[in-house]
Amino acid sequence: MAKKPLVSVVCPCYNEEPMLPLYYAAMNERVLARLTDYDFELIFVNDGSKDRTLPILRELAKADERVKYISFSRNFGKEAAMYAGLQHAKGDFVCVMDADLQDPPELIEQMLARLNDEDRDCVATRRVTRKGEPKIRSAFARAFYRVINRISDTEFVDGARDFRMMRRCVVDAVLSLGEYHRFSKGIFMWVGFDTVWLEYENVERAAGESKWSFWKLMRYAIEGIVSFSAAPLQLATAVGSVVSAVALVYMVIRVIIAMIWGNPVAGYPSLLAIIMFLGGFVLLALGIIGEYVARTYMQVKQRPIYIQKETNIK
Repeated sequence: MAKKPLVSVVCPCYNEEPMLPLYYAAMNERVLARLTDYDFELIFVNDGSKDRTLPILRELAKADERVKYISFSRNFGKEAAMYAGLQHAKGDFVCVMDADLQDPPELIEQMLARLNDEDRDCVATRRVTRKGEPKIRSAFARAFYRVINRISDTEFVDGARDFRMMRRCVVDAVLSLGEYHRFSKGIFMWVGFDTVWLEYENVERAAGESKWSFWKLMRYAIEGIVSFSAAPLQLATAVGSVVSAVALVYMVIRVIIAMIWGNPVAGYPSLLAIIMFLGGFVLLALGIIGEYVARTYMQVKQRPIYIQKETNIK
C-alpha cells in the first residue's frame, strides 16, 4: 500500500486557552475526517502563554498522537513561533494558520487540490474584506501596502494572510533565511516559487481577543519596511542634501546682503527656527539609521530566534 502524503499544520499560540478546543474540534470535523488520503500532524507552538494553553496542548497530545507541541521559555513573538513550527514540520506539504479560526480550516482541502491539480508550489490566502476590523486599522493597513509596494522590490499583496500551504521546497527556502528580525509576509514573497492566491471574506475570531494592538501592528509595519527596503535611508539622504543646498544658498544671500547693506540686527527668531528644524531632522535621520544598525547588531550577536522549553516531538 502506497504511503500517504504527510501534511504538517503549524499553529502559533499565545494565550489561546478559549480557542484551542474550538480549533481542534474544527480541524477534526472539517479537515482530518474528510481528507483521508493524507496523514496529518498538528504542530502547536506555545509562545510563552500565561494562561492554560500549555496544559491544554499536553492533554490534546495525550489523546491524539497527531498533536505535537513546542513550548517556548518566554514570549518570542509570532514570527519566532512560525519559524519554530516550520523547523519541526516533517510534512510533504506544510500549512501555517492561526488558532483563532479566522483562517477557515475548510480551505485546506482547496489548497491541497490546487497544489496537486495545478502543479503549484504554494497556495496563499488573502482577505477581500475587513469586516469587523476597526476602520482606522483597515485604513492604516491599506496605506502600509501602498507604501511598501512603492519602495520595495518585493511585491506585497494587500490583505495577505500568513495562512498558506507550501510544498517542502518552499519551506526549505524560507528556513534557509536565518534572519533574526523576521517579516514572514515579505520572506514568503521574496523566496518566489509558483504561488496562487485564494480569496475569502474576513472571518471574526470565534472566541478570545486579538493579541495585536494598533501599536504592535505599527511596529510590525516598520519591521516590514526596514527589512525589505532601504528607502528610509535614501529619503534621509535626499532630505539632507536638499536642506544643505538651501542652507548654502541662504548663507550666500546673507553674505551678499551684509556686503551691500551692512550687517543688520540678527534675526534670532528665524535663526532659532532653523536650528530647531535642522536639529529635528538630524534626530530623525539618526533614528532611521539606528533602526538599521540595531538590526545588524542583533544579527551579528547570533542569538537564537527562540528558546525551546518543552516539546513532545522526538
